[in-house]
Amino acid sequence: MRRYPYLLALVFVAALPAAPAYALDKVDTYICPTKHTGSGLDCFLEAVPQTYTMCRQIKSIEIIEFGLTGAQEGVNGAKTEYCFDKHRLLITRPYQAALRETSNSKDTVLGLRKLYDTWLDSLAKLIPTAVDTDDGYKQRVMLPYADFNEQIKKIRASAEAPAKAAPQTSKSKQKKASK
Repeated sequence: MRRYPYLLALVFVAALPAAPAYALDKVDTYICPTKHTGSGLDCFLEAVPQTYTMCRQIKSIEIIEFGLTGAQEGVNGAKTEYCFDKHRLLITRPYQAALRETSNSKDTVLGLRKLYDTWLDSLAKLIPTAVDTDDGYKQRVMLPYADFNEQIKKIRASAEAPAKAAPQTSKSKQKKASK
């Protein structure tokens, strides 16, 4: 008789639906401050400029500390390199979720990949070159924001466009006609 309450509890627990697992469950508000509970696409599109800004600010601190020419000498650029590595890892989950969510739209997927490549390239260009002046560097590192915003607008437009229906084949037309 004592077994029945335990058996009943076990059956009850097994019958409860499991909570759905979302791709963004482990995404920190650090990279998606306002979209971490939204879609993977929204989170990724917010994370690109957000993470670029964080690494740009880290590099700015290094430049203030060591100057343009000394910001990469020895271990002086270690904070920036860590920032790059950290954000490459953190953005992976939203990026993959965005790709999965938009897999039915080739244009959107291509736009996401282009944005990701632009982001990676922009991070690499945060490192000052030998010919950079202070003002030139400051202007150069602000340029990616316009590119990010333009690409994000195109991706959103592509994602919101209604999916085109697949054209009917002659066999499916014949089946409909025969009904």
